Amino acid sequence: MLAEDTIIEKVGFATKLKDYALLTKLRLAFLVVISAVATFIFAGGAFSWDMLLLISGGFLITGSSNAFNQYIEREIDALMDRTKNRPLPAGRMKPTEAIVVAILTGVLGATLLFSINFLSGVLGVLALALYVLIYTPLKRITPWAVFAGAFPGAIPPMLGVVAVTGTLSGEAGLLAGIMFLVQFVWQFPHFWAIAWVKDDDYAKGGFSLLPSKLRKSKNSAFQIVLYSLFLILVTVLPWVFDYCGKTTLIIGAMAGIWFFMLSYRLYLTLEDKSARSLMFASFIYLPIVQFLYVFDKI
Repeated sequence: MLAEDTIIEKVGFATKLKDYALLTKLRLAFLVVISAVATFIFAGGAFSWDMLLLISGGFLITGSSNAFNQYIEREIDALMDRTKNRPLPAGRMKPTEAIVVAILTGVLGATLLFSINFLSGVLGVLALALYVLIYTPLKRITPWAVFAGAFPGAIPPMLGVVAVTGTLSGEAGLLAGIMFLVQFVWQFPHFWAIAWVKDDDYAKGGFSLLPSKLRKSKNSAFQIVLYSLFLILVTVLPWVFDYCGKTTLIIGAMAGIWFFMLSYRLYLTLEDKSARSLMFASFIYLPIVQFLYVFDKI
């Protein structure tokens, strides 16, 4: 305990801020907020107090989810190269401090979302609960954790619609459902590409998150290809339901075909290099598609 206290006392202010960013996964939270804001604008929202509340509340709720996750998995994180330098396993932060941060950011984030409208707050709390109470414990039990985690992961674009409309009924519900579905399907090739690249490291923590028990195999690669094909179909749904024009349809379909071809290359090669290309492409693909929808409205 004395050694741990000494390490923590020596941590400077700048390092402490960096550790809070690592604990809450600030970069990931930024991507989540982009999804919510894009669909907020697509649903008819404009720069306003509600948008600022959505951004702030989204950052805080996402940060809280990540902090709870790291608190729960702090001993597992110490086993893996990709996570062993996080503030908890590295000893730069005490577990009590992490859980306080998780609770405070969660409560504040939920409060901000509830101040937009009741349903926005409910969706924020639901995303937090599903991520922490279902996805996190399932990760070491079954690859189906990816399916469970896709639900809270797809709530942000739905939240963006609800922040404008305040409802999930009628036309608003259809739009929210389509935006949810696009992000829901995208998460499978996205996360499986990451799991492929990090498979050996994940194994150190007891995780097996590729869709096949054979891990890096044709079976896993085939499922990645299959979901990439589904992604093309769901990406064009806004055009099918007349939410966007032909230009968005064409560019979105081309982006989907490009993403599918990267998935197919992984199927042919089964190489980490191909999986890494797909992983980086997935980070680009979703913002491109979502902002295509936005630009179509401008």
